[in-house]
Amino acid sequence: MDWQKITAELNKKLDPDAIKPAPKGKFGDYVDGYHVVSEANRIFGNGGWSYESTRLQETHRAEVKTDRGPQARVSYLCTVKVRVGDTYKEGSAVGMGSGKPDNLGDVIESAVKEAETDALKRALRTYGNTFGLALYDKTRENVGHEATDAEVEAAIAAIVGSEDLAWLKKNWSHLYANVRHVTEDARVIAAKDQRKAELSAKETYQGAG
Repeated sequence: MDWQKITAELNKKLDPDAIKPAPKGKFGDYVDGYHVVSEANRIFGNGGWSYESTRLQETHRAEVKTDRGPQARVSYLCTVKVRVGDTYKEGSAVGMGSGKPDNLGDVIESAVKEAETDALKRALRTYGNTFGLALYDKTRENVGHEATDAEVEAAIAAIVGSEDLAWLKKNWSHLYANVRHVTEDARVIAAKDQRKAELSAKETYQGAG
C-alpha cells in the first residue's frame, strides 16, 4: 500500500456536505455509514481494507406499554475490528431497535445493524478527518472543502499573472472572497508569497533607479 498517498488523503479536511445533523433526541453531528464505507473504498481500495465483528451481545430486551400498544425494545453491543494493510483499529457501539412484539426479528435486526454500523464508524474514525475525526475538534478546523488541482492551477495562474503588488492584492482578495478554500492550499500560498517577493524586489529596484 502507498501509505504516503493514503496519509495525504487521511489528512484532508472532512467535506461539510457529508455531515448530518443529530437525529431527534440525540446530540452531535455525524457522518453516516455509507460515507465512511465509500471513503474507505476510495482511499484504501476495495481490497485494501476489511472488517469483522468480534463481539455481538444482547444487552437489553423488554416489552413496554405505549399509547400505540405493546412495544418490544432490544439493544445490542457490537465491537468491530478494521484492518488496513498491517494496521488495525477497533470500535464499539450499542444499537437499539423497537417495534411490535410480533416483529421481534425485525427489531433485533435493526438493533444489530445500528450497533455494527456505529462500531465500524468508530473504528474507522481514528484513521482520519474524512471518517468523522474532524467533528471531535470544537474549532472544526479540519472541516471544509479541499481545493481541486484545477482550482489550484487557475489560482496560481492568476497570481503569477499579477503585474504589480496592487494587482496581486486585488487578485488575492478576489480569490479569498469567492473560493476561500483555494487560498488555504499550501501550493497557492507558496505561489502568492513567491510572487509577492518578486514584485517587491522589482518595485524596490525601480524605486532605486
